[in-house]
Amino acid sequence: MEPVNSNLHPLKTKDEIVQDWLPRYTGMPTQKFGWYVLLTNFRGYVDAFAELYDVPIYGLDRPMQAATSPDGITIINFGIGSANAATICDLLSAVKPKAVLFLGKCGGLKKKVRVGDFILPIAAIRDDGTSNDYTFPEVPALPSFQLQKAVSHIISKNKQDYYTGTIYTTNRRIWEHDEAFRGYLHQTRCIGIDMETATIFVVCFANQLPHGALLLVSDTPLTPDGIKTAESDKSVTDLYMNHHLKIGIESLLELKHSGESVKHLLFHD
Repeated sequence: MEPVNSNLHPLKTKDEIVQDWLPRYTGMPTQKFGWYVLLTNFRGYVDAFAELYDVPIYGLDRPMQAATSPDGITIINFGIGSANAATICDLLSAVKPKAVLFLGKCGGLKKKVRVGDFILPIAAIRDDGTSNDYTFPEVPALPSFQLQKAVSHIISKNKQDYYTGTIYTTNRRIWEHDEAFRGYLHQTRCIGIDMETATIFVVCFANQLPHGALLLVSDTPLTPDGIKTAESDKSVTDLYMNHHLKIGIESLLELKHSGESVKHLLFHD
């Protein structure tokens, strides 16, 4: 058998790469992507979305799964961690969505925060490592105000409370046993910890994609018996996933239809 010629259609520019790789990673043709995108770490969110809209799921045999609703919202399960988060944000530059909203889970770091609460991040600390490949370390990881305002409006419309604050994003997955790190987290005064938020904020910023996040508190790792288990995580998903997804969808529709939260804002390039 002769070797495959990998240079039949050489990819040279970033645009050529992402146009080829977005369908490669998700199984979804670029023309099937909507202008408004929900990102998640969990296949269950994609399943629930597809069932809600009665639409097919692409990428069942790929690293990432995706589905698009008739009203132009696409949901993508990109996996876990900052490297995957950066990858999907780069790949989305192929379709240049008008908004990217991350529906993630996080650990609550404040005593007032409980499992099932929502956190609307106003910033994130960049201990993810990955984001340093996209901009200088002194550049803050911030969401797009327009998008977070729309999410805030929809949460209130659903008569739901939420917290705001800074998220600590780390590429370290197993840290809960480390007393020194736990003490350090307390001193940062962050409200939550995860592995993706800062990466998504920075890489979307680098790709000029409007972006935000709404995080569901899935555990309270600094409290006794507060570390997530398989059983507790399933319980959180069963109790709160559908509401989390509902707010995400309604927030993007609010943006799409220029609802009350955004219609009086002025935008400049």
